Amino acid sequence: MIRAFCVSLVFMAFFNCSNNPDTFVEHVEGYWEIDEVTLKDGSKRDYNFNSTIDYIEITDSLTGFRKKLKPNFSGTFETSNDAEQLKIVLENDSLNLYYKTPFHSWKETVLNATKDELLILNANKDMYLYKRYEPINLEE
Repeated sequence: MIRAFCVSLVFMAFFNCSNNPDTFVEHVEGYWEIDEVTLKDGSKRDYNFNSTIDYIEITDSLTGFRKKLKPNFSGTFETSNDAEQLKIVLENDSLNLYYKTPFHSWKETVLNATKDELLILNANKDMYLYKRYEPINLEE
């Protein structure tokens, strides 16, 4: 019970922060990897290694897609032709991402977006904290 209350406080702090959702749009596009997931029960899972990353591309019309990519050591990516179509909608003082595939559609809410981090709340009330993907440099 206490854990759920703490999660609610964290959610309200992120959701009610003074950030303007209009400013999030410019940061959504790019290569992202999951850093941490906070489930609605308050439990957390850290992601120290990701075998795949998300690539989000947005057009001027606030539509685009999200694809899963698998980074290679050569600096390239492996991927399939599968992509989730998305539409960005500013509504009720929130920035929402509406996804659609031939099999399913769903909504996620961007709680915060900066050049380095992306915080998303899904329909299950799980919070996904992404960090900007940086390729591994084996030459250092």
